[in-house]
Amino acid sequence: MIDRHLSKLRARDDISEDEERAIRDAISDYRDIPADRTVIRPNVELDHCTLLLEGWLCRYKDVRSGERQITELHLPGDFVDLHSFTLKHLDHAVMSLTPARLATMPHDNLRRITEQLPHLTRVYWFTTNLDAAIHREWEVSLGRRSARARLAALFYELLLRLQVVGMADEASYDLPLTQFDLADCAGLTAVHVNRVLKDLRNSGLVTFRESRVTIHDLPGLRYAGEFDPGYLYLDRRHR
Repeated sequence: MIDRHLSKLRARDDISEDEERAIRDAISDYRDIPADRTVIRPNVELDHCTLLLEGWLCRYKDVRSGERQITELHLPGDFVDLHSFTLKHLDHAVMSLTPARLATMPHDNLRRITEQLPHLTRVYWFTTNLDAAIHREWEVSLGRRSARARLAALFYELLLRLQVVGMADEASYDLPLTQFDLADCAGLTAVHVNRVLKDLRNSGLVTFRESRVTIHDLPGLRYAGEFDPGYLYLDRRHR
């Protein structure tokens, strides 16, 4: 059940059999949730971390007008709140965008990992830093990039992240999100997203149709999104 999580970790570092066993042993239970369900609410005390096994989740914040800003998309294999181990509660919410299957790792079990397996602890520390790097890149997109560049960069980011966990081929992947979801990721309206998608399609860069993204021009999409994959830290090294 945690194979995609292990694939994500092993894409960046070696994970020993003992470390894999410790991860599996630290999982206490599994649960299935429907789409559009808030999984974690802000300012609620947490005693466990949540690992996404199947489906798509997001972190988000609401503003006074009732609008939602998605601050990160979570894919199978991601811990959605590993930072709750030290924070103990979140300042944002986590919700399901699709039906999802989750695994729970109690903080007490994670604490034992930090005490007994220092290398695995560093790997998990790296994953929280990776989340922060993704947040910074999204902040640049929201603050300085054009609408076209925001969506181009997002499509390219998702391609690479999904390839890591075996959910994308060379230039296409399933994207079970609506244009409203994309709008909340990019800080745009759904109408604006629709116009940008038409522009990207007419430019021969990418097509998003029937929940499937097909990239027709990888270098062109990368240029359009001002995309530098360095923030995803895809190089493999011992940490």
